[in-house]
Formats: sequence, structure tokens, C-alpha cells
Amino acid sequence: MKIILASASPRRRELLSQGGLEFLVIPSQVEEHMEGDTPQQVVMSLARQKAEDVFDKIKADYLQKSGERFVVLGADTIVVCDGKLLGKPSGPKEAFDMLKLLSGRSHQVYTGVCLCAAGDGDICRDVFFGCTTVSMYPISDAQARWYVDSGEPLDKAGSYAIQGLGGVFIKEIQGDYNNVVGLPLSLVWHHLDDMGMLSELKAGPGAAGIKTEEYRGDKGKDTNDEIDRNEQAGSET
Repeated sequence: MKIILASASPRRRELLSQGGLEFLVIPSQVEEHMEGDTPQQVVMSLARQKAEDVFDKIKADYLQKSGERFVVLGADTIVVCDGKLLGKPSGPKEAFDMLKLLSGRSHQVYTGVCLCAAGDGDICRDVFFGCTTVSMYPISDAQARWYVDSGEPLDKAGSYAIQGLGGVFIKEIQGDYNNVVGLPLSLVWHHLDDMGMLSELKAGPGAAGIKTEEYRGDKGKDTNDEIDRNEQAGSET
């Protein structure tokens, strides 16, 4: 069995590798729609859309050619402050405004995950989320402008990256750090175990090593160029 990551995010790739899991990268190209009345519902819906997009595109081709069972992992991260859902800023001004909104306050980071598994004629879906509370130090206008000018917050949900320069603004967190980065790794691991898949994956200390591949579709088109462009953007998609 193999994990197929429906994301071009380098952070999610690093986290899966950290968990000792082999995986194939096939970024979703779905046009996302916000669905749900709560942050939890919204982020799980976004993750499901991504996972099902890749699952539907490759299920017949992948099973026919490899005969191997697989599970598609889709994920999405949003920031919520005062009931406002904060995605990626549209530009420097919105990034500045988001940082000032988060300044000196606590907010929640939600990451939704969807696992779509196939094999032996069966299809199984597991959708869940992680939530972490993040508290920030006060951010002055000058500090916010300095950070925006760095370019780092321009493609990040909530306009900051906890694992990058944005870490200097973090006072404390309550919950899973990896969830803020973009994937609640321990939750994913245990859900895979609950689904009875972990034993089939090349995972853990005994794994032969991380083997990240790029998928080639029916026409043999390599997705490397598209993945490289997404990774350069640093997008948590």
C-alpha cells in the first residue's frame, strides 16, 4: 500500500517523511468551494475536495497498472480569529491587516485531513481535523511591515509561518505544533492505524527509506514542473 499526497506543500512532504512513510505526490487541481457552517466543517470539506479530486482521477489507472492498494491524503489549513476565517492574503496590505488582527491575541489553527483508500473493490473515507491555539506577542506596525516585506506571509494562511520568520511573533501554543505547520502527523498516523492500513505501509523505524515519486498519467506526462512551481510558492495546498 502507498500513500498519495494530494498536495504540493513542501511542509507536508517533510512531515510525512518525518513519520517514516513512503508516498507519491499528486497535487490536487480542484477548484475549492467553502462548505460548512463551522471552521471544522469548512476545513474538512476542503480537505475532502482535494483528496477526492486526486482519488477520482487516478483510481482506475493506478489500480490497473500497479495492482497496489493506495490511500489518498488531502489536507487544508485555515486560521480563525474572532470568528473570522483567514486564508492566504490577497496581497501585502491584507497580509499586514491580518498580522495586526492577530497581534497580541490568541487564535485557532485548523487543519482538516481526508483519507480516501481504495483496493480490492472497497472504498473507505476518513475525514477529521486538528486544532491548535496559538498566542502571539504584540506586533508593531514596523514589525508587521518588516515581515510582509520579507515575502514569507504572502502565501500563508493567516499571513505567517510558525516554522519560519513568523516564529519570532509566537508567544505560546496549545496543541500540536505540526498541525500549525500544515499536517497533524500524529493524528494521521493513528487514523491510518485505526483504518488497518499502517501495517501495510512501509512505515516506522524498519522502513527501507523514504521514496518520494512523481506520478505519470496515461500519457506519461511528468508533473515535476507543476510541482516545482507550487513548491516555490510555498503554498499549503
